[in-house]
Amino acid sequence: MARLFNAYVVVDWSAAAKPTTGADSVWIGVLKRDVRFRFAFEAHNPATRAEAEALIGAILDDRAKRRERTLLGFDFALGLPRGLASRLALTETPPWRAVWTQIDKMVKDRKDNANNRFGAASEINRRLTGGPFPFWGCPPKDALTTLQPKRQRDHGPDDLPEYRYAEEAAKGAASVWKLYYNGSVGGQTLLGIPVARRLAEARGDGLKVWPFETGWKTLGEADLEGVDAVMAEVWPSLIKPTVQPGDVKDLAQVRSLAEHFARLDEQGKLGALFGPQAPVTDAVRATVESEEGWILGAG
Repeated sequence: MARLFNAYVVVDWSAAAKPTTGADSVWIGVLKRDVRFRFAFEAHNPATRAEAEALIGAILDDRAKRRERTLLGFDFALGLPRGLASRLALTETPPWRAVWTQIDKMVKDRKDNANNRFGAASEINRRLTGGPFPFWGCPPKDALTTLQPKRQRDHGPDDLPEYRYAEEAAKGAASVWKLYYNGSVGGQTLLGIPVARRLAEARGDGLKVWPFETGWKTLGEADLEGVDAVMAEVWPSLIKPTVQPGDVKDLAQVRSLAEHFARLDEQGKLGALFGPQAPVTDAVRATVESEEGWILGAG
């Protein structure tokens, strides 16, 4: 059975505000064939997000030139909770693309990693509620009227949901509204979506963003004809990493997840992960495909 992909790239993103390497920085794991056509793993630990973006782009373009299809997994949310685009009165369609465009306009991320993620989240809060909700979490020195270090209240029936459907299925996954502290994904999401947008736009139809541009369904070779890369949201904690001597946790996670996807692909089982892992309603499917996205393998 033919593989869907020839290379597997897993990225552990970072919201660091200065250049940094080692633990809690950007790690890029690449599993691809070597000169003897055997799979080999290599890891990259760029100090800044700008360096990481350039490197990921180069990897994708190199694989495309070799006619090798790449699975690119980012460990931040590619969609935000349902209703955000509507509440912000964004008119671009579909909603996920409108949110990507809006975040890209608001977020400033310099080449030295200095960024305004807390300010951008604060402004979104102001537009949504006029107060420090739903985004929360920041160092006390970065607190603003519309963004506070601690969560101010629970989500009510008239609020945007705290969790996407994907996070409800992936038990233990943090809410995207959480910007700071251990296990947070919101800061990485605000800084990651502009990068994902640029990588996707630069490659046009050669790169598909799952599930928004592929559908939330089992994928086969016919679905990916002419596609050089598929971008997906991943969550390394879905599997237990294999830690080798000297590994930092982030490195072990990107390597283990890349190897996990490669094994499933070899067995002809990876394609099914791109569809629901349990029965879903038409409403949930429509929300996942147009707005929230999904975590590959969740559920």
